[in-house]
Amino acid sequence: MEHRVRSPLSERDVSRLSAGDIVWLSGTVYTARDKAHQRLGEVKFDLRGGVIYHCGPLIRDTTVVSAGPTSSVRLARYLPQVLDLGVRCIIGKGGMPGAAELLRGRAVYLAYPGGCGAAAARSLSVRGVSLPELGMAEAVWQLEATDLGPMVVAIDSHGRDLYREVRESAEKHLKR
Repeated sequence: MEHRVRSPLSERDVSRLSAGDIVWLSGTVYTARDKAHQRLGEVKFDLRGGVIYHCGPLIRDTTVVSAGPTSSVRLARYLPQVLDLGVRCIIGKGGMPGAAELLRGRAVYLAYPGGCGAAAARSLSVRGVSLPELGMAEAVWQLEATDLGPMVVAIDSHGRDLYREVRESAEKHLKR
């Protein structure tokens, strides 16, 4: 199924999304990498219903030049803190081991294709920045998205995790 959603997202919005669905997102998106996750409680933005994009964008003046996803696995340890701030959606690549149970009933994980930073940039514009002292890639950028996608619901709010399913299937076939 294909969905067009707008942030901020409600619990109902994310509950309609199922693993394997295609999503196009409009509305506010916040970038965050390692250093930003350590300081998310300090950001000047209200993250309730928000979307965190695991991304270190390249910004020239106020133009997004590139905004490809970074690997989410190393940010998984911050997931409880992120969800406690009310975030409803995380975008990244590679998945977040162990996230399915934490996301259940609260949020989704969307996979955005790696290597598509220039394509993503065409859908994004700068609205603001928090923690600029962390540098361009690590600051928390407030971006406005217009039909960002396509993205795949890789982990839904019902506990389904496509990454886990593929791993389990591969292990099963390798044992034959």
